[in-house]
Amino acid sequence: MIRINLLPHRAEKRKARQIQFIVLSVLSLMAGAIVVGFVHAAISTQISYQERRNAYLNQEIAILDKQIDEIRKLREQTQSLLSRKTVVENLQSTRSDVVHLLDQMLRILPDGVHLKSIKQNGYSISMVGYAQSNARVSTLMRSIEDSPWLDTPILKEIHSVTLNSPGSRASERTNEFSLSFNLTKQAVPAATPAPKKSDAKG
Repeated sequence: MIRINLLPHRAEKRKARQIQFIVLSVLSLMAGAIVVGFVHAAISTQISYQERRNAYLNQEIAILDKQIDEIRKLREQTQSLLSRKTVVENLQSTRSDVVHLLDQMLRILPDGVHLKSIKQNGYSISMVGYAQSNARVSTLMRSIEDSPWLDTPILKEIHSVTLNSPGSRASERTNEFSLSFNLTKQAVPAATPAPKKSDAKG
């Protein structure tokens, strides 16, 4: 017996294909959403990790900046202390020189010579004074050369001036001079060895 299918099989196949397409589309959308979710989660994890690293690095940088600032302050304090130490050492090394300078000036200053000013810059001495004559200035320069603590006198200027005598209206003609010289340090003499005793022969 022959059976004839009178049902619309083409419409059913088309409907089945539509249902299959819809199911596959839904599955594709779900798979895409899952993939996007995984990617978003991975990227978020990486971003969070990088942010933690950045925060840690910023914290360490702040600590290093603070340490660098403390080191800079310590260096400034060290430099200041070294400068003070140098000043103190210079003062200690030159304090006796002033005594020798004043002592020598009292010893070598000839009569008829008066000092107006005296300045010291290291071992260089500048002097301005008044002298009754040029010969007295020459005597002062020879005394400087002969001094064990002074040397190299150089006359810079000498000229005639008129000074008013204190307590009177009279004027006095004198010579104003300017010269420079050096303050020297004497070398400490080496100790001479004691003479050997010769063996006495009887």
